[in-house]
Amino acid sequence: MVRLNLLLLLAVIASAIYLVHTQYLSRQLFTELHREQSETRRLELERDRLEVEKRAQATPLRVERLAKEQLKMRTTTPAITQYVRADGTVIPAVAAPAPEVAPAVPAARPGAAAAQRSGAAPARRSAP
Repeated sequence: MVRLNLLLLLAVIASAIYLVHTQYLSRQLFTELHREQSETRRLELERDRLEVEKRAQATPLRVERLAKEQLKMRTTTPAITQYVRADGTVIPAVAAPAPEVAPAVPAARPGAAAAQRSGAAPARRSAP
């Protein structure tokens, strides 16, 4: 009977040690999980901050200002545009055509403007 008691005592001690070890590992894993979740939140906040900063840096006005100031760039016009063929030859620049001038409208007779607005043809007077 003493042997059975000793064997049962050893089994209880072994299971208690195993239980303590399992709880210790569980606590370590929980602590590591919490640490990783905190790191995830920190990285997400940093990513959001960087996204906002990227959007602020990429505004068209800022890009244009930096291109003009730092890169000494200028906006394109037909006068400075050069077209290149596939073989490497340059096509001469073509100046923009001059805007067409509308022909002068003769002075309108009284009542003609009202007739034109209404869509009716102006009335003609006959000589007496």
